[in-house]
Amino acid sequence: MRQPVLAAAVAGLITALPFVPADAAGEKVALLTPYLAAVATAEMVDSFKTEAGAMDWQVDVVDTAGDLPALASRVEDVVAAKVDAIVLFSIDPAQIQAQVDAAKAAGIPVVTIDGAKNDSTVLNVTSDNYVLGKTMTEFLFSQIGPDGKIVRFFHSAHPGVRQREIALDDALKTNPGITEVGNHYVQVPGQIEDSRAAMDAILLANPGEGAITGVWAAWDEPGIGAKLSIDAAGRNGIVIAGIDGNPQAIELIKGCTQYVGTVRQGFGEMSKIAAAELNKVLAGGSAAEAEMYAPVDLITRESLGVTCP
Repeated sequence: MRQPVLAAAVAGLITALPFVPADAAGEKVALLTPYLAAVATAEMVDSFKTEAGAMDWQVDVVDTAGDLPALASRVEDVVAAKVDAIVLFSIDPAQIQAQVDAAKAAGIPVVTIDGAKNDSTVLNVTSDNYVLGKTMTEFLFSQIGPDGKIVRFFHSAHPGVRQREIALDDALKTNPGITEVGNHYVQVPGQIEDSRAAMDAILLANPGEGAITGVWAAWDEPGIGAKLSIDAAGRNGIVIAGIDGNPQAIELIKGCTQYVGTVRQGFGEMSKIAAAELNKVLAGGSAAEAEMYAPVDLITRESLGVTCP
């Protein structure tokens, strides 16, 4: 008679305990991007792989080298393979909406890092890209003065970069003395080489001291390409600011070159946040928010404690 009583007591205890989802382990997670050649994207992917390793997830990295149709096809492949989750890096899921919708229909959670919110994704982790653009633009304008002449390097296909451009457009409206004398849509991959070639042409079209006083680079690599062009042309009086906190850009700031500032994104923090929230989702829970932001920092000679001659 005692065994049924004991069983009933245990059953009652189990019923009374709160449900706490276990960590997801051994899950197959596909990491996809068209931009692994970009330093920032590679950093995010590497950071996420580190987090995934701690979770005991099996990860597969796919890079399509700037080819969006190929990215859509590879998403279809991993959905057909029935992976447990998909993580997209530096891509607006709306650009491959049909494939993201198919993943959702198959019950596969999709997370974006440095992307955009979407009804078919569970989370986007990024920086506030408008704030990034505003911070960098205000700093650059402070360096070139109220009558500056700038060149814009941009890539509107990236949702975050587009927000940075909007911040620049807004700043130009409120600073009418500053004019944009040239711009270039940067090709990715090969962004440094492409930006250098574009800057060569822009310098030729705007000769003479003071014809260009600043370069607005939506991220650091185009700014690095512009610097190489400016150096080769022997042009003076042009300062450059970018976004991402690329290590090479930081070294250029430290070295008292014409590269004077960058806004550092928390790429590692983005991946940590995304992995932690995805772990909740895979364990049967949900992400805390549909979109979460990592912190940013303006990096200048002053912030680095550098005094230049």
